This record gives sequence, C-alpha cells and structure tokens, in this order.
Amino acid sequence: MRSMRQGMVVLLDRGFATNAFLQAVDDTGADFLARLSAERKPPVLRRLDDGSFLSRIGTVEVRIIECEIAITTAAGRHTGVYRLATTLLDHRRCPAFELVRLYHERWEVESAYFAIKQSMLGRRVLRARTLPGIAQEIYALLTAYQMIRIAIADTTCTVPGADPDRASFSVALQTARDQVIQAANVFADTTVDLIGTIGRAVLEHLLPARRLRLSPRAVKRPMSRYAYKSLRVDRRTYKATISIDILLTQLISP
Repeated sequence: MRSMRQGMVVLLDRGFATNAFLQAVDDTGADFLARLSAERKPPVLRRLDDGSFLSRIGTVEVRIIECEIAITTAAGRHTGVYRLATTLLDHRRCPAFELVRLYHERWEVESAYFAIKQSMLGRRVLRARTLPGIAQEIYALLTAYQMIRIAIADTTCTVPGADPDRASFSVALQTARDQVIQAANVFADTTVDLIGTIGRAVLEHLLPARRLRLSPRAVKRPMSRYAYKSLRVDRRTYKATISIDILLTQLISP
C-alpha cells in the first residue's frame, strides 16, 4: 500500500474489493479498477454516455461498468458477466470498453510470479535463513525483475506496434546476466541508451503475438500417481475471438 501513489491504476481481484480496502487504496491517491462480486449491486446515481454509471462504495465515489465477455471457438461459446468499479470517473478520457480491456490484463501478474520463480530462481528456494536475510533477498529479486521489465518497456516503446508481451523475459534476463559477468557497457557518463544491449537482444528475439487466454484459473493439485481430471481435459488449441458488450442498468435512487 505504501508504494501506491497518484498516477497509478491498481487492478484488483474481487477478493480485495471490500469497502475498507478500496478506501485505503483511494487514500493513497492512486486510482483502482476492481471487480465486484455478483452479490454487490451499487446504486445507479447517474448514467453516463458509454453505458457505465456513477455510484458510491462506502465513502468512495466510483464508476461502475457492467459487461458481458464472450469467447467463441470452434468448440463453442463461453460467456461471463463482470461488474467493475473504478475511481476513473471521466468516461470520455477512460471509456468503459478500454477499461474492460485493461482489466483483462490483470491475470498477467501470474506471469510475473512465473518469471521470478522459474526464470530467475530456477525453482530454487530462497537461500536466506533469517527474516532480515529473506527480506533482503526478496527485495533484490523484485528490484532486478522491475529493472528488466523497465528495459523491456523502454525497448518496445521504440518500435511502433510492438507490444511488451512479445518481449522474452528469459532473453532479457540472460543478456543482463552476461552484462554483469563481462562488466560490459558500464555507463561512464549521464547519457543512457534506452535500448542498449538488452534491448537489442530482445528485439532480435521477439515472440509471436500472445494468444487469448481461454483456460479458467484452477487450484493446482499436488503430484499424484492417479489420473484425476487430466485425462478428460481438452488440451487442444483453438482459434478464438473475444467480444465485449457493455450492459445497461436501470436508474434507481441510492
């Protein structure tokens, strides 16, 4: 919470969308975009042109977006209804459709966990055995991860149409390790090359555009000698299209 500040947009799962937590995020000056549970139905205070409406959660003034997301493949059509709350109240500057697309990026935090645990740690546990040592090691990992992501973002911004999702974290990490080992390209002045060696390596190994995420999140089962549901899971790859429809709600008094 202490790292949040004005200018940030915090994406929150519905498990965090309590009145107290949303109030705490709002108090930091950061904006939030949170999914609400199906049971929460904030009052419609004023309807906006993009289909969203103004409401209030506790003492926080919010904008509510209700939408239906449908993913269609050759195997069928799957739909889900989402109710999102945000403190981004300007519907002209931040249209509902764009905010729904932004919320769809929230699951990518799982990719960050994977990059740290698999690519950086190689599935090894932390080496420290004391609380200060553990904190130091975690902060070192997060700092290195963020620096690599900044290098990736700076690089892809120089190429029109290049999404940061297409940049390989493993390539950037290995190139950064090589730079440390070789002590190469040490900056001798204040001029910083936004692309540099890491950026050039990333651009040379751009990945294909990321496919739509179709599989729902599920609890990972421990290793077992017995086939559970894995034999009945459809693991084929399908071409998919996604559609987003903003839903309208009747105006009611608070």
